[in-house]
Amino acid sequence: MKKKDIRILLVDDEPDILEIVAYNLSAEGYDVYTAKNGADGVAKAKKKMPHLIILDVMMPEMDGIEACEILRRTPGMENTIITFLTARGEDYSQVAGFDAGADDYITKPIKPKVLVSKVNALLRRVKNEENTQEDIVQVGDIVINREEYKIIKKGKEIILPRKEFELLALLTSKPSKVFKREVILDKVWGNEVVVGGRTIDVHIRKLREKIGEDHFKTVKGVGYKFVL
Repeated sequence: MKKKDIRILLVDDEPDILEIVAYNLSAEGYDVYTAKNGADGVAKAKKKMPHLIILDVMMPEMDGIEACEILRRTPGMENTIITFLTARGEDYSQVAGFDAGADDYITKPIKPKVLVSKVNALLRRVKNEENTQEDIVQVGDIVINREEYKIIKKGKEIILPRKEFELLALLTSKPSKVFKREVILDKVWGNEVVVGGRTIDVHIRKLREKIGEDHFKTVKGVGYKFVL
Protein backbone atom coordinates (compact mmCIF):
# COMPACT_ATOMS: atom_id res chain seq x y z
CA MET A 1 0.00 0.00 0.00
CA LYS A 2 1.34 3.40 -1.00
CA LYS A 3 1.44 6.31 1.45
CA LYS A 4 -1.13 8.26 -0.54
CA ASP A 5 -3.60 5.42 0.08
CA ILE A 6 -3.04 5.42 3.87
CA ARG A 7 -5.63 7.53 5.71
CA ILE A 8 -4.67 9.21 8.99
CA LEU A 9 -7.10 11.00 11.28
CA LEU A 10 -5.70 13.57 13.70
CA VAL A 11 -7.97 14.57 16.60
CA ASP A 12 -6.95 17.49 18.84
CA ASP A 13 -8.64 20.59 20.22
CA GLU A 14 -5.54 22.74 19.70
CA PRO A 15 -5.66 24.36 16.20
CA ASP A 16 -1.89 24.85 16.13
CA ILE A 17 -1.26 21.15 16.79
CA LEU A 18 -3.74 20.14 14.11
CA GLU A 19 -2.22 22.47 11.56
CA ILE A 20 1.45 21.61 12.19
CA VAL A 21 1.08 17.85 12.49
CA ALA A 22 -1.38 17.60 9.60
CA TYR A 23 0.95 19.63 7.40
CA ASN A 24 3.94 17.40 8.14
CA LEU A 25 2.03 14.14 7.68
CA SER A 26 0.54 15.42 4.42
CA ALA A 27 4.00 16.47 3.25
CA GLU A 28 5.13 12.91 3.94
CA GLY A 29 2.50 11.74 1.46
CA TYR A 30 -0.30 10.51 3.72
CA ASP A 31 -4.00 11.25 3.24
CA VAL A 32 -4.70 13.29 6.38
CA TYR A 33 -7.98 14.36 8.00
CA THR A 34 -8.52 16.39 11.16
CA ALA A 35 -11.15 16.74 13.89
CA LYS A 36 -11.35 19.26 16.75
CA ASN A 37 -12.83 17.05 19.50
CA GLY A 38 -13.69 13.48 20.35
CA ALA A 39 -17.26 13.58 19.06
CA ASP A 40 -16.16 15.11 15.76
CA GLY A 41 -13.35 12.57 15.59
CA VAL A 42 -15.68 9.58 16.04
CA ALA A 43 -18.03 10.88 13.35
CA LYS A 44 -15.21 11.51 10.89
CA ALA A 45 -13.57 8.15 11.66
CA LYS A 46 -16.79 6.28 10.87
CA LYS A 47 -17.00 8.15 7.58
CA LYS A 48 -13.36 7.94 6.46
CA MET A 49 -12.33 4.61 8.08
CA PRO A 50 -8.69 5.67 8.64
CA HIS A 51 -5.78 3.26 9.00
CA LEU A 52 -4.30 5.31 11.87
CA ILE A 53 -5.95 7.65 14.41
CA ILE A 54 -3.89 10.04 16.54
CA LEU A 55 -6.01 11.13 19.53
CA ASP A 56 -5.51 13.81 22.17
CA VAL A 57 -6.78 12.78 25.61
CA MET A 58 -8.14 16.03 27.07
CA MET A 59 -10.72 17.52 24.69
CA PRO A 60 -14.12 19.24 25.02
CA GLU A 61 -17.46 17.48 24.38
CA MET A 62 -15.85 14.02 24.36
CA ASP A 63 -12.35 13.17 25.57
CA GLY A 64 -9.97 10.81 23.82
CA ILE A 65 -10.56 7.90 26.20
CA GLU A 66 -14.31 7.83 25.53
CA ALA A 67 -13.74 8.34 21.81
CA CYS A 68 -11.31 5.40 21.73
CA GLU A 69 -13.79 3.13 23.50
CA ILE A 70 -16.52 4.03 20.99
CA LEU A 71 -14.19 3.50 18.04
CA ARG A 72 -13.16 0.06 19.29
CA ARG A 73 -16.83 -0.95 19.36
CA THR A 74 -17.39 0.32 15.83
CA PRO A 75 -17.62 -2.48 13.23
CA GLY A 76 -14.57 -2.47 10.97
CA MET A 77 -12.45 -0.39 13.36
CA GLU A 78 -11.49 -3.00 15.93
CA ASN A 79 -7.96 -3.16 14.53
CA THR A 80 -7.41 0.42 13.41
CA ILE A 81 -4.16 1.72 14.91
CA ILE A 82 -4.98 4.25 17.64
CA THR A 83 -2.24 6.33 19.22
CA PHE A 84 -2.72 8.88 22.00
CA LEU A 85 -0.89 12.19 21.62
CA THR A 86 -1.12 14.19 24.82
CA ALA A 87 0.76 16.31 27.34
CA ARG A 88 -0.52 14.06 30.13
CA GLY A 89 2.30 11.59 30.66
CA GLU A 90 1.16 10.17 33.99
CA ASP A 91 0.94 6.40 34.35
CA TYR A 92 -2.78 6.50 35.25
CA SER A 93 -3.57 8.29 32.01
CA GLN A 94 -1.57 5.76 30.01
CA VAL A 95 -3.28 2.85 31.74
CA ALA A 96 -6.70 4.39 31.03
CA GLY A 97 -5.71 4.80 27.39
CA PHE A 98 -4.59 1.20 26.98
CA ASP A 99 -7.67 -0.05 28.82
CA ALA A 100 -9.77 1.85 26.28
CA GLY A 101 -8.04 -0.01 23.46
CA ALA A 102 -5.20 2.28 22.39
CA ASP A 103 -2.14 0.78 20.71
CA ASP A 104 0.49 3.38 21.55
CA TYR A 105 1.06 6.52 23.58
CA ILE A 106 3.07 9.57 22.53
CA THR A 107 3.68 12.45 24.94
CA LYS A 108 3.67 16.10 23.89
CA PRO A 109 5.61 18.22 23.21
CA ILE A 110 7.14 16.34 20.29
CA LYS A 111 8.86 17.67 17.21
CA PRO A 112 6.75 17.15 14.07
CA LYS A 113 9.56 15.33 12.28
CA VAL A 114 9.95 12.94 15.19
CA LEU A 115 6.21 12.24 15.17
CA VAL A 116 6.33 11.60 11.43
CA SER A 117 9.19 9.15 11.98
CA LYS A 118 7.17 7.31 14.63
CA VAL A 119 4.17 7.10 12.31
CA ASN A 120 6.33 5.81 9.46
CA ALA A 121 7.93 3.17 11.66
CA LEU A 122 4.63 2.02 13.15
CA LEU A 123 2.93 1.62 9.77
CA ARG A 124 6.01 -0.02 8.26
CA ARG A 125 6.30 -2.51 11.12
CA VAL A 126 2.66 -3.50 10.86
CA LYS A 127 2.99 -4.01 7.10
CA ASN A 128 6.11 -6.12 7.52
CA GLU A 129 4.49 -8.30 10.17
CA GLU A 130 1.41 -8.89 8.04
CA ASN A 131 3.58 -9.90 5.07
CA THR A 132 5.86 -12.32 6.91
CA GLN A 133 3.64 -14.24 9.32
CA GLU A 134 1.32 -17.18 8.61
CA ASP A 135 -2.26 -16.06 8.25
CA ILE A 136 -3.89 -18.69 10.47
CA VAL A 137 -2.32 -20.47 13.45
CA GLN A 138 -3.95 -22.85 15.94
CA VAL A 139 -2.65 -23.26 19.49
CA GLY A 140 -4.67 -25.67 21.59
CA ASP A 141 -8.29 -24.58 21.33
CA ILE A 142 -7.35 -21.07 20.15
CA VAL A 143 -7.32 -20.15 16.45
CA ILE A 144 -5.41 -16.98 15.56
CA ASN A 145 -6.20 -15.35 12.22
CA ARG A 146 -3.44 -12.79 11.65
CA GLU A 147 -4.88 -11.50 8.39
CA GLU A 148 -8.24 -10.58 9.91
CA TYR A 149 -6.93 -9.91 13.45
CA LYS A 150 -9.47 -12.41 14.73
CA ILE A 151 -9.34 -14.87 17.64
CA ILE A 152 -11.61 -17.91 17.89
CA LYS A 153 -11.69 -19.98 21.08
CA LYS A 154 -13.91 -23.04 21.29
CA GLY A 155 -15.90 -21.75 18.33
CA LYS A 156 -16.47 -18.31 19.86
CA GLU A 157 -14.99 -15.22 18.24
CA ILE A 158 -13.09 -12.85 20.53
CA ILE A 159 -12.34 -9.30 19.42
CA LEU A 160 -9.00 -7.90 20.61
CA PRO A 161 -7.45 -4.45 20.12
CA ARG A 162 -4.37 -4.57 17.89
CA LYS A 163 -1.73 -4.59 20.64
CA GLU A 164 -3.51 -7.25 22.69
CA PHE A 165 -3.71 -9.35 19.53
CA GLU A 166 -0.02 -8.87 18.74
CA LEU A 167 0.97 -9.71 22.32
CA LEU A 168 -1.12 -12.88 22.22
CA ALA A 169 0.33 -13.82 18.81
CA LEU A 170 3.87 -13.37 20.15
CA LEU A 171 3.35 -15.43 23.31
CA THR A 172 1.52 -18.22 21.47
CA SER A 173 4.21 -18.40 18.77
CA LYS A 174 6.28 -20.45 21.26
CA PRO A 175 4.06 -21.88 24.03
CA SER A 176 5.84 -22.33 27.40
CA LYS A 177 8.73 -20.09 26.30
CA VAL A 178 9.36 -17.21 28.70
CA PHE A 179 9.45 -13.90 26.81
CA LYS A 180 11.45 -11.24 28.61
CA ARG A 181 9.73 -7.90 29.14
CA GLU A 182 12.24 -6.04 26.98
CA VAL A 183 11.68 -8.52 24.14
CA ILE A 184 7.92 -8.10 24.39
CA LEU A 185 8.24 -4.31 24.29
CA ASP A 186 10.50 -4.51 21.25
CA LYS A 187 8.41 -7.04 19.32
CA VAL A 188 4.98 -5.62 20.09
CA TRP A 189 5.57 -1.89 20.52
CA GLY A 190 8.90 -1.38 18.78
CA ASN A 191 11.82 0.82 19.71
CA GLU A 192 10.22 3.89 18.19
CA VAL A 193 7.45 4.04 20.79
CA VAL A 194 8.08 4.98 24.41
CA VAL A 195 5.59 3.31 26.75
CA GLY A 196 5.21 3.18 30.52
CA GLY A 197 6.46 0.32 32.65
CA ARG A 198 2.95 -0.96 33.35
CA THR A 199 1.99 -1.25 29.69
CA ILE A 200 2.68 -4.98 29.39
CA ASP A 201 0.97 -5.72 32.73
CA VAL A 202 -2.20 -3.92 31.62
CA HIS A 203 -2.35 -5.86 28.35
CA ILE A 204 -1.69 -9.20 30.06
CA ARG A 205 -4.50 -8.48 32.51
CA LYS A 206 -6.89 -7.78 29.64
CA LEU A 207 -5.85 -10.98 27.87
CA ARG A 208 -6.40 -13.01 31.04
CA GLU A 209 -9.91 -11.60 31.26
CA LYS A 210 -10.72 -12.43 27.64
CA ILE A 211 -8.75 -15.61 26.91
CA GLY A 212 -8.40 -17.24 30.31
CA GLU A 213 -6.44 -16.70 33.51
CA ASP A 214 -4.59 -20.03 33.33
CA HIS A 215 -3.01 -19.41 29.92
CA PHE A 216 -0.75 -16.54 31.00
CA LYS A 217 1.96 -17.11 33.57
CA THR A 218 4.10 -14.42 35.17
CA VAL A 219 7.76 -15.22 35.69
CA LYS A 220 8.70 -12.72 38.37
CA GLY A 221 11.48 -10.37 37.40
CA VAL A 222 11.70 -11.84 33.89
CA GLY A 223 8.52 -11.70 31.83
CA TYR A 224 5.55 -13.78 30.71
CA LYS A 225 4.77 -17.07 28.98
CA PHE A 226 1.73 -18.71 27.40
CA VAL A 227 0.80 -22.22 28.56
CA LEU A 228 -1.76 -24.68 27.19
